[in-house]
Amino acid sequence: MTVQVKLFASLAASQGWRDKAVAHRAAMSVHDTWREAAGGAALPPRVLCARNHEYCRLDTPVADGDEVAFFPPVTGG
Repeated sequence: MTVQVKLFASLAASQGWRDKAVAHRAAMSVHDTWREAAGGAALPPRVLCARNHEYCRLDTPVADGDEVAFFPPVTGG
């Protein structure tokens, strides 16, 4: 049972990976998924997250087979 984790832009650069499968545990949240994938590293501030291509909160539950993505803050002009 796994969850696929994807990182984008500066998050991928700082962690040294873009795509990783992590073991799914019961009652796992998006934030728990970050901790597992990042080896316990703190989640940077203002990061956006999505579960199965829909933006979500860090306390959103994650199920086996889900995809969780993390995006750094984005600015534009």
